[in-house]
Amino acid sequence: MRALVLCVLLAPALSACRYNFVPLIPPQIEPQLPARVTQATLTRDGDSLRLQAQVDGRFEPGYLSVAWFNGSAPIGTDSVYLDAAQRQAAFSLRAPDKGAYRAVLSFGGTVLRQVELYEVEP
Repeated sequence: MRALVLCVLLAPALSACRYNFVPLIPPQIEPQLPARVTQATLTRDGDSLRLQAQVDGRFEPGYLSVAWFNGSAPIGTDSVYLDAAQRQAAFSLRAPDKGAYRAVLSFGGTVLRQVELYEVEP
């Protein structure tokens, strides 16, 4: 009889909720986010195209590269060295004819953004 009373009294304690994970609060994770282009504009300035871009985030100093296209045909490349003090870049390409222009921005071998300027049907 004592064993039955003891089991009845301990049953709620044995079925109570318990934490399954130790430690109860996991350590905070520090994400390593890649650099990102927050502002990029492609405009025409007379006979040339002008691309302005700004890179934000944590990144190692390196080259921001641009590859220019008219439709699917490559028409040029350029690059600018960026570091913590210099996060903005401006590129220019002579293009007197109207076209379907694209500029693909990459940093450290990773494509970050594509901007387009369609003056004719692609």
